[in-house]
Amino acid sequence: MYALDIVWDPSSEGINIFGKFTIHYYSLMWIAAFTIGHYVMKKIYNKESLSEESLDSLFMYTILGTIIGARLGHVIFYQPELFKQDFLSVFLPFRFNPSFEFTGFRGLASHGAAIGIIFSMYLYNKKVLKKNILWILDRLVIPVSIGAVFIRLGNFFNSEIIGHKTDSVFGVVFKAIGETEPRHPGQLYEAFGYLIVFVIVYYTYWKTSKALKSGYMFGLFLTLLWVTRFIVEFFKEAQVAGREDWILGMNTGQTLSIPFIFLGIYYMFRK
Repeated sequence: MYALDIVWDPSSEGINIFGKFTIHYYSLMWIAAFTIGHYVMKKIYNKESLSEESLDSLFMYTILGTIIGARLGHVIFYQPELFKQDFLSVFLPFRFNPSFEFTGFRGLASHGAAIGIIFSMYLYNKKVLKKNILWILDRLVIPVSIGAVFIRLGNFFNSEIIGHKTDSVFGVVFKAIGETEPRHPGQLYEAFGYLIVFVIVYYTYWKTSKALKSGYMFGLFLTLLWVTRFIVEFFKEAQVAGREDWILGMNTGQTLSIPFIFLGIYYMFRK
């Protein structure tokens, strides 16, 4: 018997609809992330006296930037061989090699999502909002931080991004993927960390004058989020089996987090 006897073995991957198709829990978490994010951003836009039309456009830009960036980020940073082995699967929710199969959009990297969101906000600001790009980034980080919580919960439902084996009281046996020994639930560690990030940036925007400094909220978010990711990486297995990718004593996730942390510190303390 393990410390808390936590065995994770969900009876299904999702909710079956009329016996025809299944809505995966991971997909539901993405829907929850965007739905709650839209609600939070609506409150912000109302406070800033911006139109519903500009909010609707923001919603579409954010979805496309997040999904495209996250998918390309995963393939480029963790699975570049996929460009040669199964090119169409990079952009479509299907696998074509060695056989055709609907997979959904699995294999998404948060570093890629961050880059995709920043680029999509540049386009959104240029075509729709027409403000300083830091204005929208300072506010978008609030719904993004709570959205990240749900994405990691989705990873937990999928029993992916698991941690190293452990004897701690937090150990979870991921029976759904054939594990028999407890491991660190890295997904839950990250989800909890991102929830704290959300509370901090939400409070800073609504209750302090720091939010009036252009770029401060964006910098605070980058620093807190990627420091959290850097720390949690110590407990996680390599995201792609057989590829540790250690660079200067850091794995790929930690290495990619460093530039974001420095960028965040810069925006927090610049004049």
